[in-house]
Amino acid sequence: MYEGPVQDLIDELGRLPGIGPKSAQRLAFHILAADAEDVLRLAATLKLVKDTVRFCEICFNVSEETQCRVCRDPRRDPAIICVVEESKDVVAVERTREFRGRYHVLGGAISPIDGIGPGDLNIRELCQRLADGVVTEVILATDPNLEGEATATYLSRLLIPLGVKVSRLASGLPVGGDLEYADEVTLGRAFEGRRYVTT
Repeated sequence: MYEGPVQDLIDELGRLPGIGPKSAQRLAFHILAADAEDVLRLAATLKLVKDTVRFCEICFNVSEETQCRVCRDPRRDPAIICVVEESKDVVAVERTREFRGRYHVLGGAISPIDGIGPGDLNIRELCQRLADGVVTEVILATDPNLEGEATATYLSRLLIPLGVKVSRLASGLPVGGDLEYADEVTLGRAFEGRRYVTT
């Protein structure tokens, strides 16, 4: 244990996701050794983010305005919504340059162990977006883990009766991977999502 502000800094850094006690200590001592200008720039950036960044009023993606750039873009197809867990997932999908619709960020995934239920996510708002009949397809792009699968199953059961087409991103073998190293679930998904070859 360290004295006063140093220990407070370690404790605060340790509260960040993915930062354990050792990493928090290493980061704290890096900050202590850094130039004062670098530390002040970091502090100013953190304050700026908290003061100016908000969530889009339509899709809940991060934005500096009331609507994010995707929701403001008239070239995006309003009939297709890709549902993701977090804003970082929007960036991942955008990098593919394959999707030209709009997004809806849930703000997490259903996880009873963590005390996160459907009411804690932006699911009600998603249903409100479907009410006007403009949206014809919802693509579920939740993570391929237990929580993501539970969320996708819940959303499928909720959305299909509303008359929209619901699809799920395919999952399976990674490009460049070896079949022998694939786990059973991944290999099973690859078989389920197989495509027929045409000449």
